[in-house]
Amino acid sequence: MITDTLLERCARQETKAQYELYRELYPLMMSICTRYERNRQDSTARMNQGFLKILQNLDKRRPEVPFDAWVRRIMINTVIDGFRRDRDRRSNETEERPVNDVHGAEINDYLKHMEAEAFARLLQQVPSMSRNVFNLFAVDGFAHAEIADILGISVGTSKWHVSNARDILQQAIAKLAVTMKSTVR
Repeated sequence: MITDTLLERCARQETKAQYELYRELYPLMMSICTRYERNRQDSTARMNQGFLKILQNLDKRRPEVPFDAWVRRIMINTVIDGFRRDRDRRSNETEERPVNDVHGAEINDYLKHMEAEAFARLLQQVPSMSRNVFNLFAVDGFAHAEIADILGISVGTSKWHVSNARDILQQAIAKLAVTMKSTVR
């Protein structure tokens, strides 16, 4: 449990307290990072960068802001900062997009039975920029104007990336739905 006492001990740089805070925050931090990063190693690296920022900025946290919300914001900003640094490298990646044309009802039926982990795996098929914009918009609740400002893109480009991610996810889900339907028969 995260208490004010634990946070004060972390601010005094007590190693045991920092480790305890890390263990408490690990599920929240990792869930954010895995939504944005392609593999566990990158997620873990980004999470550790974010945790370091949390420790370094404990004294700057406003008491009226809930601690979980503050941590969430730092982790999202850490991921965005990392994305900005890696933008050139990522833009050179070539990624394939599945193409299928299946009736929407089959997609919706499959979605009803899909687990969060399965959806996270599908999300990894989306190109990096579109995945990040989609996460910021659909999962973290940022407006297109905010996303455009954060990532240095236009509002229209932000909307396109969300649409692109949705198209890719729908096609991937449709492919899975067809696969599931054919194995059930």
